[in-house]
Amino acid sequence: MQILLAFILGAVIGIGIHFQLHQRLTRGVVVAPMIGAVSAGLAWTILTWAGVGIDTPWPWLAALIVPIAVTYPAVILLSRVRVAHDAREKARLGIG
Repeated sequence: MQILLAFILGAVIGIGIHFQLHQRLTRGVVVAPMIGAVSAGLAWTILTWAGVGIDTPWPWLAALIVPIAVTYPAVILLSRVRVAHDAREKARLGIG
């Protein structure tokens, strides 16, 4: 049941990252929170399956650190790819 806290924490971190980074209009509002939630939940699950209990700080730290480490680069990469794709499409169509 505590894995829900990891999912929520990852989503909140993803929301913060979404609003902190530039080019917000090039990606959906839900992309960063979903990446954060999935990465936090996955880290929690891996540690739980490895036998690390919730009474240790490791699952909690992983639920904080992994979404930051995964979501920042993923959102930056997605934004750059989208901007480059939009520029290529505008050039191809002869728009502005």
